[in-house]
Amino acid sequence: MFEKNVLAIILGGGQGSRLYPLTESRSKPAVPIAGKYRLVDIPISNCINSNIKRMYVLTQFNSASLNRHIKNTYHFSFFSKAFVDVLAAEQTPHNEGWFQGTADAVRQSLHHLKRHDFEYALILSGDQLYQMDFNLMMNEHISKKAEITIATLPVNDKDAPGFGILKTDTKGYISSFIEKPEKKLLPDWTSDVSDEMKSEGREYLASMGIYIFNKKLLFDLLENPDTVDFGKEIIPQSIEKHKVLSYPYEGYWTDIGNIDSFFEANIGLTDDIPKFDLYDKNKRVYTRARMLPTSKVSGTTLNKTVIAEGCIIQAAKIERSVIGIRSRIGNESTVINTYMMGNDFYESLEEMEKNKIKVLMGVGERCFIKNAIIDKNCRIGDDVRINGGHHLKDTETETYVVRDGIVVIKKGVVIPKGFVI
Repeated sequence: MFEKNVLAIILGGGQGSRLYPLTESRSKPAVPIAGKYRLVDIPISNCINSNIKRMYVLTQFNSASLNRHIKNTYHFSFFSKAFVDVLAAEQTPHNEGWFQGTADAVRQSLHHLKRHDFEYALILSGDQLYQMDFNLMMNEHISKKAEITIATLPVNDKDAPGFGILKTDTKGYISSFIEKPEKKLLPDWTSDVSDEMKSEGREYLASMGIYIFNKKLLFDLLENPDTVDFGKEIIPQSIEKHKVLSYPYEGYWTDIGNIDSFFEANIGLTDDIPKFDLYDKNKRVYTRARMLPTSKVSGTTLNKTVIAEGCIIQAAKIERSVIGIRSRIGNESTVINTYMMGNDFYESLEEMEKNKIKVLMGVGERCFIKNAIIDKNCRIGDDVRINGGHHLKDTETETYVVRDGIVVIKKGVVIPKGFVI
């Protein structure tokens, strides 16, 4: 409906240090989720499902794998104006520095954006898990003659201090905004929400970091080089001067900000009725089409487990786990509460013999793995025991990191036979 009027700008985030080591060699939007997708596929798919097909992804750290994924995934008709392009931070005669914040990233990309004909800029985050029809938000923005619209989510008093919290007037326009309020200030910031949200104690309206800007206003606001962030500066400064609308959203949404939230979002996909629905044909999540064989499972007890394509599994038991593409799990192994990202390629018997490979890709035989994230292309030897949980202190070694009791095996490492964590 709005495909000719809207340009989408997906913010790739900074260094992604809170998602380390998953962001050690890749940008945050390129982190694999759900066994076969990447984080950036979520906002791109929401745009495609909303018939918004002109998108820029802004990034500056480790953007090679993100570039490769987008180039290999999003192909539109030769006769279409649709595109998904990565804009990495670049030195120009007018700017020699990195992106300093979300608004600065858009400011430094304006010379690319100005080439396009559009009326509205849809600004999205590259590290959130949700399914939203942006047409509904656009309808509200246009019908209420807003200049800026912010998608908002009711949250509880435990989560509220981590967000920008706002209040609205009777027409839905934002009247006040506070960035990450202290808990003692919260009683003054409750909002009128639905009965369902009230019953869950979710009475504070939080900014989701999803914005619609009228093009001219966005360009005008970005003329001030001292404003570098949307949430901390541009939005609070705009509330008194411009018509800033709240678009309330009550569906599933999570910010993949750290290892714990990333882990829970992936393991949540194994629930009988997951909050994030990958099976809704009207809300498809798109990703790279791989010509992989079906997965083969031999002698394994499976319970609440999601298995992607191309896997060879001979484990004894897999429970409440997500098993990614091309994964291999050996005889008599047990995997519980684990996200295994899988592998980027298969190894042939000839390669194994030629290179004298002793530890094969994947999980070996008689292993026990619980409360873990296994990054891509790892080699875990036989009889390895990884028992994550809050009994483990946060730590980092050359091969693994422990965060909040979750053991993260780094990308491409070898865990030797009999190793115990």
